Amino acid sequence: MEKHFELTDEVFENQFTQCTLNPEIFSHEAHLRLAWINISNHGVDQAEKKIQTQLQNFVEFVGAKDKYNKTLTIVATKAVNHFMNQSKSDNFKDFIVEFPQLKTNFKQLISSHYSFDIFNSEKAKTEFLEPDVLTFD
Repeated sequence: MEKHFELTDEVFENQFTQCTLNPEIFSHEAHLRLAWINISNHGVDQAEKKIQTQLQNFVEFVGAKDKYNKTLTIVATKAVNHFMNQSKSDNFKDFIVEFPQLKTNFKQLISSHYSFDIFNSEKAKTEFLEPDVLTFD
């Protein structure tokens, strides 16, 4: 079990927003959890805006500003929302067990929407690039 699960959703989000969360526990799964929390609390449209601000502040605080990718941030939120709409789970721990491909096969999931590599695109880091193969619902 990942370390971020030692924190409640509220504590996890607060620590992340206040840049007091240990960066070592902010894994890919923790990023997905942040999206899940934001979507649960604010809806997908507001979550997309909020998580961008949260992530930009966090990566700047920890000195990893170059790792931020706007397209990837929005796409991850859209992917989490897609699976939340199919989910029977009422908490993230059950949700990620229900849809493990978000954690274990994320790059392939995202690659099914794009004919180019958004993970290494300089343009994708600074602006949202719409999917050119398969749109998000």
